[in-house]
Amino acid sequence: MKSNGINPLVNTVVRQCLANDEEFQLFGSSGTGRAMLDFRFATDLESHEPQKVFDLVRWGGQFVFCSRDLAEVKATSDKFGKYGFDIETPPSFVREPFPFLPFLGRKVHYFRARKMQLIPPGDVTDRFTYMVELTGQKEKHKGRYVVTKRVPTDEWVINRLKRRWPELPYETVQKRAKKFTEKIFPLFLTREAAILKILQQHLPPNYRDRVPQPICVEKDSRGFVRMLQMNWLRNGGKSRSQLDFALQAADLLRAIHDTAEVIHLDLRLDNMVVTPSGVGFVDFGSAVRVGEDISSNPLLATLYGELMKTSHIQRMLDQMTISGHVTAEHFCQSRGRVDKSVDVFYLAVQFNSPHDNPDLKELIDFKPGSDEARALGKLTRNILTPEDTLNPPIKTAKDVLRALESVNGQLKRS
Repeated sequence: MKSNGINPLVNTVVRQCLANDEEFQLFGSSGTGRAMLDFRFATDLESHEPQKVFDLVRWGGQFVFCSRDLAEVKATSDKFGKYGFDIETPPSFVREPFPFLPFLGRKVHYFRARKMQLIPPGDVTDRFTYMVELTGQKEKHKGRYVVTKRVPTDEWVINRLKRRWPELPYETVQKRAKKFTEKIFPLFLTREAAILKILQQHLPPNYRDRVPQPICVEKDSRGFVRMLQMNWLRNGGKSRSQLDFALQAADLLRAIHDTAEVIHLDLRLDNMVVTPSGVGFVDFGSAVRVGEDISSNPLLATLYGELMKTSHIQRMLDQMTISGHVTAEHFCQSRGRVDKSVDVFYLAVQFNSPHDNPDLKELIDFKPGSDEARALGKLTRNILTPEDTLNPPIKTAKDVLRALESVNGQLKRS
């Protein structure tokens, strides 16, 4: 049984509606508590307000509510339909098993709702700059949901700017918002669409399904992309070890750097996924091509110059360099620059704390203090603070992959 509860109402719905469901078979989980799940169940006796459920369901996951009270099911379904969920199965019912006379079994009412939004309606966050959601235009990609990324509205950007700089006059905020929606965001979304095409053209076939594939774009009269649709790299499936997570991430980065010749530049855990196909990377909005001359475009030069000063990764690299936790010269030299080393630095940091992304907690078997965790921690220190700071043995993604393979061999022998 894969339902996250033993309530008989839930079990009845699972047996009759989900037991043979392909998605439930692949992504169903027995996890409970505060873990983010692909399928979460509740009855009248449990919390079932959409505001409380939202952060307990993975993006694209489903919430299933079961009750004997049809009115409660209908009312709760209406609430979820207005709070970033699509009603996958409207209020329906099944009957509990009844010996010899099934039609006499008591009714169990239920509905299924799929989480389509990344953030709750009306919320403003610094984590996402575009409007990103799952959309049900299934005919566009083999009958599956697709990820739709849009240039945000002026109002959405104004709300973010007001939250960050409440002292600014409204006219100033409005002017800045217009610049973002008319120039900056379309420019970066156009670049992302182009980078994704490059990845699909140049990555080896067995890596292409671990980065987004562009499906559809909508452009404005100037030729800038205003809407980009991609296939959905869905978190889920079987959990994997911390070392396997690190190995797959390093291998993918090696292919992106050396074969596709692309630099990601924003390789945070938020932009890593663990799918049934393996570890993948998303959000290539800041990516550049190896050797690309950013300086030839004044607007790009300004934007990337600012990005290389203010991005989360660059701030962390600055802090760790100043504190002495990064001494390798190639990392120190990459501060404020568009360079492959920026990706390698953050990869080495990220695989030591994979649970910092709540979406990955149930998908990566991470045990602090284990032999595996200690070995990876030691490797990260060797990468960031090598004995020979000018000529370290591990500089590239390919070097990191080889070092991880060596760690894997040592752990197996021990």
